[in-house]
Amino acid sequence: MIVTETASPSADPQAPELATVDVLTVLQALSDPIRLEIVRQLAGSDEVGLMCGQIVLRVSKSTGSHHLKTLHLAGVTAERQQGVCKYISLRRAELDERFPGLLDSVLKAADTPAVPA
Repeated sequence: MIVTETASPSADPQAPELATVDVLTVLQALSDPIRLEIVRQLAGSDEVGLMCGQIVLRVSKSTGSHHLKTLHLAGVTAERQQGVCKYISLRRAELDERFPGLLDSVLKAADTPAVPA
């Protein structure tokens, strides 16, 4: 019998329960431009997510790994191992349920150009 892993972000046993994550933790994770770019890319992908190598960043691998870990520990992303590939997905449905409109607001604000003073 072959058992396949589901694409459900909640299938990640190491992801924190969002009920235990406060909004400040999520906002701090989303406040960094590199992490925000990761979230933008994941938001543009399907629910399966992206393999680590598909996320395009202009930082070193170790720095990218640090940012991915920060997002994961804040409950923003989930990780799923399939064979030798690790998939990263945005926990959008869970985040929207816990913090309605937060993710959309942050992504929209990040895409809005700053108004000069």
